[in-house]
Amino acid sequence: MKVLFHIDQESKWKMVLENVKNMIKTGKELGDTFEIEIIANGIAVMGVQEHVSISSKLYLEFEEILRDNVKIKACNNALKKFGIEKSCICSFVEVVPAGVIEIAKKHEEGYCYIKA
Repeated sequence: MKVLFHIDQESKWKMVLENVKNMIKTGKELGDTFEIEIIANGIAVMGVQEHVSISSKLYLEFEEILRDNVKIKACNNALKKFGIEKSCICSFVEVVPAGVIEIAKKHEEGYCYIKA
């Protein structure tokens, strides 16, 4: 199953990461496999800055889900809006031109959409 988690509020990162980890854990128990992506836009892109994610302990949680091939993407429009340089975000985060376009593309590709 293909699943897209959409986060647009920085305060919801912990919840999204717990949901992703629970989905992976339960999926393994049930023999289900998932292709999971997280798309961050709006103020949520603040959480993918390397220094922010390290100080908030999100970085360790990001590393944990990356081991299960979860992809994390950030909206370039939001990065620009908040003055965040691409060089400041975690190296494993893929920058996409526009979060809303990425969400629409994933919907076309058959991803289930979960809003944080």
